[in-house]
Amino acid sequence: MQPRWVSAAGRTAIAKVVCQQGSKVQQVCASVQERKVMSFFDKHVFICCNQRATGEDCCNNHGSSELLGYMKDRIKALGLAGDGKIRINKAGCLGRCDDGPVMVVYPQETWYTFIDQQDIDEIVDEHMVAGRIVERLKI
Repeated sequence: MQPRWVSAAGRTAIAKVVCQQGSKVQQVCASVQERKVMSFFDKHVFICCNQRATGEDCCNNHGSSELLGYMKDRIKALGLAGDGKIRINKAGCLGRCDDGPVMVVYPQETWYTFIDQQDIDEIVDEHMVAGRIVERLKI
């Protein structure tokens, strides 16, 4: 049994190696690959809303909490929220303060920076709806 802390990409890599080692482990391989295909959400977005002590720069000082609310409302208005669709979540520090405010979109593992509603609109329209990475905002 593999540790729970192995990432999805790591589980897939392990499954590929295991599958190449022989037929006794074919069920394990199929199970791991099936879990990757059956993700609960199509896209899961984490937006850093970390608030540091007064005087320290952080994503929340640049409006990330307000933009999180805006993005949630846009996704709901488009009918894209819910099981099997898109989930927008508030996150603590994502460790990329110098690039902030930041978000990460899974399962694509795409990182974005954003500063206003127009950036959020572009990420929603291009990445969430059309499936295209927004290179201009990617970090």
